[in-house]
Amino acid sequence: MHEHRRDQEAEAAFALIVTSDTRTPETDETGKKATEMLEEAGHRVAAYVIVPNEAEKIREAVKGFTRVPGIQAIITSGGTGIGSKDRTVDTVSGLLDKRLEGFGELFRHLSYGEIGPAAVMSRATAGVSGGKLVFCLPGSRAAMELALGKIILPTLGHMLWELRRK
Repeated sequence: MHEHRRDQEAEAAFALIVTSDTRTPETDETGKKATEMLEEAGHRVAAYVIVPNEAEKIREAVKGFTRVPGIQAIITSGGTGIGSKDRTVDTVSGLLDKRLEGFGELFRHLSYGEIGPAAVMSRATAGVSGGKLVFCLPGSRAAMELALGKIILPTLGHMLWELRRK
């Protein structure tokens, strides 16, 4: 009988892509929060870049990290709203082999509890690209904390297990 375990543990290497025209490594509080939370959970940030809000730069970064053998997951931060500069979701969606529709639904549900109806403006999404998990999160520190703490970290081991099984 095949056992379907939901409590898989994993130590993963992440790539963190921050999309911003103004942030620097010194001023990027969201990237610092992500790194802190990932490392506290036993993971590591193997790569960290800040790219402009330009579709081609975002695409290059995501595609590049999907080709790095040691990276299991990619997190983007920023560009998930409805503004004219919010290009991350549109760009990354075209790179996904599979979409995890429930991620965005759950993120918006949890966000509603924190920020109310403004949660509908988030297009946070997730999926699989090139065998890697990809999470597109809003650029706020609170959004990063919510997504990592309530969704990504608690389910990461199970998701990676599912990706690896034959």
